[in-house]
Amino acid sequence: MADPHPTGTRGIHPAHDPLPPTEGAPNEPAPVVVDAPVGVQNVPLTVLSTIAVILLLQFASVVFIPIVIALLISYALGPSVATLHKRGVPTPIGSAIVLVVALAVLAFGTYTLAGQVGQIIDDVPAAAQRIRTRMHEHQATRDGVVGKVQRAAKEVEKTANETATAGSNPAATGVPQVQVVQSNFSLSNYLWSGSVTVLNVLGQFVLIVFLVYFFLNTGDLYKRKLVKIAGPTFTQKRLTVQILDDINRQIESFMKVQVLTSALVALATSGALWWFGLNECIIWGLMAGIFNSIPYLGPVIVTGGLGIVAFMQFDSVPKTITICAAAFVITSLEGFLLTPALMSRAARINSAAIFTGLLFWSWIWGIWGTILAVPMLMMIKAVCDHIEDLQPIGELLGE
Repeated sequence: MADPHPTGTRGIHPAHDPLPPTEGAPNEPAPVVVDAPVGVQNVPLTVLSTIAVILLLQFASVVFIPIVIALLISYALGPSVATLHKRGVPTPIGSAIVLVVALAVLAFGTYTLAGQVGQIIDDVPAAAQRIRTRMHEHQATRDGVVGKVQRAAKEVEKTANETATAGSNPAATGVPQVQVVQSNFSLSNYLWSGSVTVLNVLGQFVLIVFLVYFFLNTGDLYKRKLVKIAGPTFTQKRLTVQILDDINRQIESFMKVQVLTSALVALATSGALWWFGLNECIIWGLMAGIFNSIPYLGPVIVTGGLGIVAFMQFDSVPKTITICAAAFVITSLEGFLLTPALMSRAARINSAAIFTGLLFWSWIWGIWGTILAVPMLMMIKAVCDHIEDLQPIGELLGE
């Protein structure tokens, strides 16, 4: 029987191969897939390997988290470097220019908004006092049968505690009394621990900056290396290039949409809060844009935080509800209308997979896992869509 795969193309299926393609938009070509069959006898080995990878990701999170963050930032800044390269700027110089501009914008934004952040911190004591006053007023005005029953129960409980304490007096029973003395507060130890934390954050930031530059500078270096080791024939090399281009295009498109939608949410929320007269509206708008990258949990956190801030400032329940509703409407329109319209069908992930991914990556990497869950799922799906034996995973993640 003749070999169904000509020499040099075994194990690699182009788009016109009889294998069922991944469902996509009408104008989207079917992805090229790699046939890497795995026998049933290798299932235990696969399970053990998966467990080992999960434990490694959790144990070496300090190493993997900066790499993932730097990789995502490099995908977001990559188009700017490519534009400079087309205009004759060498890649190392273009990468340095783009990175310096991004850092300058970040430093300028931090310096500009530092005053608003300080004002928020200064307003916290007064806001807490206002909340306590409202609670005391509500407690003083509350009356009726329920309030009387609660006060009576407290008096009974207080009497019972005093009786029990008098019966178990250490002086009367001869039992030595033990007193727990807490250690005095050490300002030097507190400052030292805080300094160590700040140094760790700065060290991680510098590490991410260098990683971003290296990722931008290398460009398609690893693509050329993978093409070189893909196989001896031209067909294998060409299909490897196509697979890598599809994966990069899918992840890059996702990052563009994520940055664009977060920026639009930040602008829209800032404008709405400014119209309502909320103080430090730019800070809260930026927070809304940042937390918008966390599905489901992000809008809930932003809406709850805005509710507390609005109530502390206006001391009005109706206006607080109005501000929360406006913020929720903005994030809902982005999540249900804007993002699906901008995102190709091949790059979409279903709701159950997103929620499960949030739980999984939050367990693996904590708060960073919550923030990076969706980008990680996107990268995993992009890879699985192009490897035949991993296509069921891509199908489970997709819509």
